[in-house]
Amino acid sequence: MRSRATAIQISISFAMLFFLCGFGPDQADQIGADFIVTAAPVYKPLAALRGQERFPHGAQLLLVHEGKPELLVSGFAATADANVSFDGKSVLFAGKRNASDPWQVWELALADRSVHQLTSSTTDAIRPLYLPGSRFVYAQRTLTGFQLNAASINPSSASGGSASDREILPLTYSNANSIPTDVLADGRILFESGFPLGSGTTPELFLVYSDGSGVESYRCDHGVSRWGGKQLASGDVVFTHGSSLARFTSPLAHEERIPSPRAEFTGAIAETESHAWLVSARNASDKHYALKLWKPGAATMQSILAESSNDLVEPVLIAPRNRPKRHPSGLHPWDYANLLALDARLSRDGTLKGTPVSVRLETEDANGRATSLGTAPVEQDGSYFVQVPGDRPIRFALLDAHGAVLRQEHGWFWARGGEQRICVGCHTGPERASENRIPAVLLRTTTPVDLTATHQGQAAPNSAGGRSK
Repeated sequence: MRSRATAIQISISFAMLFFLCGFGPDQADQIGADFIVTAAPVYKPLAALRGQERFPHGAQLLLVHEGKPELLVSGFAATADANVSFDGKSVLFAGKRNASDPWQVWELALADRSVHQLTSSTTDAIRPLYLPGSRFVYAQRTLTGFQLNAASINPSSASGGSASDREILPLTYSNANSIPTDVLADGRILFESGFPLGSGTTPELFLVYSDGSGVESYRCDHGVSRWGGKQLASGDVVFTHGSSLARFTSPLAHEERIPSPRAEFTGAIAETESHAWLVSARNASDKHYALKLWKPGAATMQSILAESSNDLVEPVLIAPRNRPKRHPSGLHPWDYANLLALDARLSRDGTLKGTPVSVRLETEDANGRATSLGTAPVEQDGSYFVQVPGDRPIRFALLDAHGAVLRQEHGWFWARGGEQRICVGCHTGPERASENRIPAVLLRTTTPVDLTATHQGQAAPNSAGGRSK
């Protein structure tokens, strides 16, 4: 009853929004579209990365039309995480019919406000985003934290069209929380997790394809917290450090700070037709986040919408937008992956103090402890070729002739079953291209060393095309 009362109190306070800080037709023209925003008494932007609740006192989605806010969805105890479809006609959101329910993913048709349920689980499903091909990605709470899943919006008729029968594809395989933030123009999913991936707590931005393959850091200049990433029409990705904004831009291998007015930002900006940014921010003297319009380069932000007892966050424009490219999966029907390192000696961490002779593969056991799956030789040019278990957290360590560790990964990553992947070196960063030469390991053999625990570090029984079943 307390949560229901809170929802009612929030709904009543929404009627006050326009009078406290509404905006007129000239400001509406600057935005160029209606928009949706989440209103909540308390918003904790990084709580989900710790497996906690971002809206501990509930939340409701507002539709703002010509400066006037109204409830977007009726009959729900809580709603949040709006994402507008590519044609601008429907909205994905996370919602609870009853306050005691877990968050689930729903879709709303803007024409008649009808809703239908897309997920049906006993744990929270949050932050849904549209994918091309009538699919969506979202974060599902599991025993190992929030993990990314993808599913079809329209289940096959053979399943009866039920949300519980919808085919679900897991995309992440680490013992850490992962939360999607955007789907990029090239079809990859931008998500937040802790760095080092699978073991750290510093918020960082990562990428993965819509079949779970190709996971990587967006940039390798790690160190400060980064979250709330959104891609602009230019292709740049804008995100926040909380007290400042920054961007990833194609020509640079590191982030670029964005000179902006002093404020605390929540991330998840919305870019208008005029390339101004609708942001959620608050000053040091403010208790709650409010919506502000900012033209990059301007000295000040223009107040758009505020409420005395609620945070206003996650603004989303209601307008058609470019459909991302649909990623064609190249996964084979295997339970393992083949990984080729061109030169493991290369790294942003500098020159090795010894010569790597072998590489050790580690995974996590059922209790989260690191365990070795065996070793494979490293050639004189630093190359190696291994077969690893698919869909499990893995990491590598380079060893010298005495078995001492020369360099090791502190985080975890995964390879999808059926994935074949090549890396330039160990943590070289996306800016490093490969040398134009054939790696020595492939001159010696095209058969990867099997580190799947099936043959314990022995050569796989057939060629790089795959292991015999």
